[in-house]
Amino acid sequence: MDKIEIVELKAEYCLQVAEIEKKTFSAPWSKKAFLECIENSDRHYFCAVCKEEVLGYCGYWGAGDEAEVYNVAVKERCRGRGIGKLLLTRLIENAKSDNRKRLLLEVRYGNKIAIGLYKKLGFKEDGIRPNFYDEPKEDALLMSLEI
Repeated sequence: MDKIEIVELKAEYCLQVAEIEKKTFSAPWSKKAFLECIENSDRHYFCAVCKEEVLGYCGYWGAGDEAEVYNVAVKERCRGRGIGKLLLTRLIENAKSDNRKRLLLEVRYGNKIAIGLYKKLGFKEDGIRPNFYDEPKEDALLMSLEI
C-alpha cells in the first residue's frame, strides 16, 4: 500500500475536497468555501493524500479555547482503512497545540460508523439536536472531547 500523508489543506487540493464533499453530504460546501477556510487563521483543515490524490479531509474552526469539528469525510472507496482515524488524530494534535481545551461536533444520529470512531478517540455524547439535518431529516448527536 502506498504511503498516506496527513497534510494541511492547500489551494490545489480544494477542488478534490469539494468533489468528495459533494459525494458525501446532502448540503455540500463549494471549492470556494474551502478556499476561504485556508485564508482564516482560526480554521484548520487537513487532508489525507496519497500521490497527490486527496483520500479524505477534516477540519475545525476555533473560538476561544474551544473548536468545532467540521467536514469529516473519506472517499467511499477508501473507507475502512483507518484514514478517518489518521485525520482526526492529526486534528486533535493540532487543536492541542493551538491551545484548544475542548472539541465539539455534531453527527447524524444514524451514522453509527462515525459515532463509533469518535467514541474510540474519546468523544463523549452530550445530547441530541432534533431535526438538525435535512435531506433526509435527521437528529444530530452532539459530542465533545476534552483535550
